[in-house]
Amino acid sequence: MLCRRFSLFAALVWLALTLSGCGNFGFPGVYRIDVEQGNIVTPEMIEQLKPGMTRRQVRFVMGTPLIEDTFNDNRWDYRYLNRNGSETLAESRLTVIFDGDRLVEVEGADAPDWESQKNADEEASEEA
Repeated sequence: MLCRRFSLFAALVWLALTLSGCGNFGFPGVYRIDVEQGNIVTPEMIEQLKPGMTRRQVRFVMGTPLIEDTFNDNRWDYRYLNRNGSETLAESRLTVIFDGDRLVEVEGADAPDWESQKNADEEASEEA
């Protein structure tokens, strides 16, 4: 009888220790830290990007890209991810595309709209 209780207790302890290592099983009340990964890109940084900037100027404004595509030298990716455990708190992606050494396009949710800005500048110069 005592041996059976000990075996049951040992099996329960082994099960608890095994499951505690799994990411899907969490103990209630355990604090999980926020983990930030990637490049933090601010609106002020994006405003400074202009068509025709050199790679060196873009790197000065934006910082070193998180991903420099080895198969496409003309593309830099700036990605940011903020997570708390398995929950994503914030995520952003910005892709900078070059033609040779000159900036030609920026893609992403926060990308500047150079066409509308160009049209507004042309209208302002025509009025003057």
